[in-house]
Amino acid sequence: MKSLPAMLVVLLFATAAVTAEPKGCDYPDHSNLLVVRDADGKERPVKTTEDWAVRRRHILDGMQDVMGPLPDRSKRPPLDIQTSETLETPSYTRKTITFVPEPGDRLSAYLYIPIGVEKKHSRSAVVALHPTQRELGKKVVDGQSTRPNRAYARELAQRGYVVIAPDYVNMGDYKFDFRKSGYESATMKAILNHMRCIDLLESLDEVDSERIAAIGHSLGGHNAIFLGVFDPRVKVVVSSCGWTPFHDYYGGKIAGWSHDGYMPRLKTHYNLNPDRVPFDFYELVAALAPRPFMTNSPLHDDNFDYRGVKKAIAKAAEIYKLYGAEELIQARYPDAEHDFPTPVREESYRFIDRALKHKPNK
Repeated sequence: MKSLPAMLVVLLFATAAVTAEPKGCDYPDHSNLLVVRDADGKERPVKTTEDWAVRRRHILDGMQDVMGPLPDRSKRPPLDIQTSETLETPSYTRKTITFVPEPGDRLSAYLYIPIGVEKKHSRSAVVALHPTQRELGKKVVDGQSTRPNRAYARELAQRGYVVIAPDYVNMGDYKFDFRKSGYESATMKAILNHMRCIDLLESLDEVDSERIAAIGHSLGGHNAIFLGVFDPRVKVVVSSCGWTPFHDYYGGKIAGWSHDGYMPRLKTHYNLNPDRVPFDFYELVAALAPRPFMTNSPLHDDNFDYRGVKKAIAKAAEIYKLYGAEELIQARYPDAEHDFPTPVREESYRFIDRALKHKPNK
């Protein structure tokens, strides 16, 4: 990937800063990524990466209109990592841990450490986010479910990555009442938790903090995107069966996004009308640019229509082109259902390897 000037990186990765109007809701066509509006509402074309940085801040505003604000991370509590179980395998050690994402809360996760780490800060790392499974949670990506093609946390650990696989809000071993804690959505609470997973990875002697990826399937697929949009420390994102534009999600019937596991404001504030939602996945994928992004979007996925993905990838590629990084946005459309088939899954691992300059274990 081409290197970026320091000032451009600052512009690109400005995240939850308070900005003047307009915000996401002021863009009636979220698929038109090549326009940006000034504070007075005047529209102008996006011609440079600096122009895009302004539009990107508006996208983050729109996300937070729906998800609630990203909590202040300037004063992070100690992680206080506690281990309840350790499993030794020939290629990695898997620890069952809890740690503190914020005061009064403990998040459960698996932490995988490869065997034979030679020196400090030498290993690339991955945040592996699981699909929907209330009882098992993180255990799914360890291969403990009856569903095949979901064990990407374990497989990446076998490949030599340090991996953290947290439970999603109210799944697996993790219970959290986001409403009582002042959150507008479980989605935003998950984003905060997953950013704390990166904090934890950075605290480990084994991890090179400049080489961290995010991967997920289904629920984990869109949460990998959300994490990447908010956290520039994620250098590459893989999303499997995780997204399609809102108008392409069951023909625009977005109620599935509005329950307590996701973003209730889609119903209470936006009346489940995709025309009113102040962001869309066209923008979220583009907001990852110029970092490598790969999507697995099967032809027969009954949740996330691949035809919407194709449209969005073409639009997001326009932003990648601004950075001279068109080759870093990739999509695969296997002849499969809502699944992460082995050939595509293994290709995604190689995609991460290249992005992080990781030499996989044999």
